[in-house]
Amino acid sequence: MNNGIFIIAHAPLASALRQCVLHVFPDAATALAVFDVQPNMPAEETLAAAQMTLSLLNTPRTLILTDLFGATPCNIAQKLVDGVTSRLITGVNLPMLMRAVTYRNESMDALVARVLAGGTQGVMQVAVTAPQNQQRKKHDQNDHDYQQ
Repeated sequence: MNNGIFIIAHAPLASALRQCVLHVFPDAATALAVFDVQPNMPAEETLAAAQMTLSLLNTPRTLILTDLFGATPCNIAQKLVDGVTSRLITGVNLPMLMRAVTYRNESMDALVARVLAGGTQGVMQVAVTAPQNQQRKKHDQNDHDYQQ
């Protein structure tokens, strides 16, 4: 299955996320389109430009990711999705996007589930004093901790 991924976000976030993904997955360039919503651009122009960018993706199914629910990028994206060949997820982050690219060839339902899991599992508080979810070990010779 060929799913395209379309990111609509406040400028320059969409382009920045695309650059990050292509750093790791350079082969995903044709499956990943972005649209940076510019400040003070009329909604009609923004919608028309987003539609044109989406049409360039040319995939049978598209997952659309936006940055913030209720903001202009999300409102524009809601006008682009039909719920059948395209789906919309808001709150895009890099872990979510990496999952989207990694599993872009799965069914749309499976892709949406993986992307949501990646987005939420990628957000965590990291422990400062010890490796997360690991207990400190006592060393025989001194109290220095070494990474293994």
